[in-house]
Amino acid sequence: MNYREESLKRHAAWKGKIEVVPRVEVDTREKLSLAYTPGVAEPCLAIHDDIEKSFTLTRRWNTVPVITDGTAVLGLGDIGPEAGMPVMEGKCALFKAFGDVDAIPLCIRSKDTDEIVRTIELLAGSFGGINLEDIAAPRCFEIETRLKRDLDIPVFHDDQHGTAVVVAAALLNAAKLVGKEIGELSVVINGAGAAGSAIAKFLLKLGVPEVVLCDRKGILCDGDETLSPAMREMASCTNPKHKTGTLADAMKGADAFIGVSGPDCVSREMVSSMAEGAIVFACANPVPEISREDALAAGAAVVGTGSSEKPNQINNVLVFPGLFRGALDVRASDINYEMMIAASRAIASCVTESELSKDYILPYAYDKRAHEAVAAAVSEAARATGVAKLP
Repeated sequence: MNYREESLKRHAAWKGKIEVVPRVEVDTREKLSLAYTPGVAEPCLAIHDDIEKSFTLTRRWNTVPVITDGTAVLGLGDIGPEAGMPVMEGKCALFKAFGDVDAIPLCIRSKDTDEIVRTIELLAGSFGGINLEDIAAPRCFEIETRLKRDLDIPVFHDDQHGTAVVVAAALLNAAKLVGKEIGELSVVINGAGAAGSAIAKFLLKLGVPEVVLCDRKGILCDGDETLSPAMREMASCTNPKHKTGTLADAMKGADAFIGVSGPDCVSREMVSSMAEGAIVFACANPVPEISREDALAAGAAVVGTGSSEKPNQINNVLVFPGLFRGALDVRASDINYEMMIAASRAIASCVTESELSKDYILPYAYDKRAHEAVAAAVSEAARATGVAKLP
């Protein structure tokens, strides 16, 4: 099947992937009077007296917007908010299918950080959490930081943290498969944008001792005055041995490579230079940093990609539905690292030791067991870290 051509045909037939469906009947005078006027005045007044009741008397508790400015859409780049709508709708459909979360696409016609933040803040009273999507770096960092500081509902930038959570889950199982401990790995990440930076920070929180981050110019090293402020921050917490040089230099002797960059930037020779039992996650879409076949031929022990057509698809669909389900169920005020680490470990645990193989290190995206495991683990971690408002 030519997925692109067929998808265009299906989208024309579907005319949208989500719709609003009422949860109550309004087909009699009594039912209408209860759901709408005059009866609806009473819950309005109750919320006026106690705004927290907006979570119990409306669908706010289970509703999340999927928000973009259309500047970094699925490898397509800055195509605009309207053009990003099919992706946002798709994300909303996945929220409902795998987490029973009601999600609404919101595509904002602005690239101004202040405008975007203010828009979301003004709308926040309608939602139980905020999911940011496909917003270009470095603007996405500031938007998320400010919203997490100012709002009392969880804010999650899926391109950063959802990607980091699923990559970490894959790494946990891949390391187990090759007989290595997370606490002894050296990991090279190519791509220092939103996803790469978030993965680097997350792996450090997970206990990986050596993370080297590369961009188009090569290895990020602390003290390089040519780096942007965001890259200086990343350089200060990664590359503990102060390596310099190219991506090829970084990969020599590394235990794992994680690519969130661009096509065909890794050669067979670069994979061959890695440590024995090398782990390669080439996640660029639609063309990976190196093909699965070439990586295996070069000696990689485990290979993952972003493609659904290959084994070991590394896809954040495994993360966000269950993560928000768990956060919403306990009315969490934040999504913290402890909750995200719990999600990673829950995903990894869904592959049993007897199932674990070089072609199966992650559960499939449509495996509902994984989404349920993530939700339960996230709720528990929220309670344990004091951000849950419900028991």
